[in-house]
Amino acid sequence: MKTFSVIMLIFLIFSSIIVSSMKSLLGAIIVFMVYSLIMAILWQQLNAPDLAITEAAVGAGITTVLFIVTLKRIRGVKR
Repeated sequence: MKTFSVIMLIFLIFSSIIVSSMKSLLGAIIVFMVYSLIMAILWQQLNAPDLAITEAAVGAGITTVLFIVTLKRIRGVKR
């Protein structure tokens, strides 16, 4: 396995542990976005560009925006 892929897998494991243990909801959303971006990079490394694009668009893009909008609506983020 390539060194870069191993490093990305370690970051993936750490980000999943961190997102489940964070107290700040906004911080958890940001770490979840990082998790999705790392997954997109790993899909690209595995020669699956269609999955990489989908993960980047849906996982890191749309889902993050929806989570942030939801936080603002429930007033979890102060303006």
